[in-house]
Amino acid sequence: GDLRSVLITSVLNLERLELDLFRCAGAPGLPGPGRPHRRPPHRRRLLPRRGRHHWVPATQRLFGGQIVGQALVAAARAVSRDEQVHSLHCYFVRAGDPKVPVLYEVERTRTGKSFSVRSVKAIQHGKPIFTCQASFQLSQGSPVQHQFTMPAVPPPEELLTQEELIQKFLQNPNLAERYRKHLNKIQAEDVPIDIKPVNPPDIFCSEPQEPKQLFWVRARGYIGETDMKVHCCVAAYISDYAFLGTALLPHRQYHIKFMVSLDHSMWFHAPFRADHWMLYECESPWAGGCRGLVQGRLWRKDGVLAVTCAQEGVIRVEQTPTQSKL
Repeated sequence: GDLRSVLITSVLNLERLELDLFRCAGAPGLPGPGRPHRRPPHRRRLLPRRGRHHWVPATQRLFGGQIVGQALVAAARAVSRDEQVHSLHCYFVRAGDPKVPVLYEVERTRTGKSFSVRSVKAIQHGKPIFTCQASFQLSQGSPVQHQFTMPAVPPPEELLTQEELIQKFLQNPNLAERYRKHLNKIQAEDVPIDIKPVNPPDIFCSEPQEPKQLFWVRARGYIGETDMKVHCCVAAYISDYAFLGTALLPHRQYHIKFMVSLDHSMWFHAPFRADHWMLYECESPWAGGCRGLVQGRLWRKDGVLAVTCAQEGVIRVEQTPTQSKL
């Protein structure tokens, strides 16, 4: 039957505690010392888990896209159904702890005739870890319209998924054991996103590359026709995955010491389905001062520009370049 995306049934399904106060519970059964990794709860049962952390990166910090998506869920519940989000501006101020719940506190900053603004604060251990403002608009027509042209790329049906690409690497009998372990670790991650890189980089090559990447993305599972705000919340989750890594492509000879998002902005232009393939076009126009800037565009398969994203993050590397892995 209709098995809805885990992003809707669990990750973005916040519990309302008060009119404008929401909660996402901590992740149950997080692996710790001596504790084996268990299959995620959504794989064991069909009933939705309300507001659980799902995928936790290797850094053991909360995934930034999850916080952005959940904050937008909270903000969207404080506006009318007819108002749709058109922009979102966020700051990450503290690392998120995946072991404890997150509280989302919404402030109804302004409610106008055409536009409404909602401010959201995410709280853990009594302190804000994240703040954002989301602006919503009632639908309005205008003759002033234009957009960039979508890049010409192979359709997703002709490309391999990230999992299939990793499997090809693992089938190489000459693959060094340390790289095999690294790939197996990536493959074991339960990211609720389908990804098909257009020009996948050689992960074992440290040659500098142009700071651009293209990949098809969609939410795993089925979401269907629903309030557009739901698809925007899912896109907010998707938009942060592998985004900042675009700034590292010209600097692959360096070993990363620390990388974390500082801020994240999104502009929503046209209706879309987050469970349908969209092309994520990412580029990094600048990096310096231990920071990197990335910009992204999410395109529908029919060439319509659906979402524009921008993010700046901290990037610290070892000062001495590493030797080539080849």
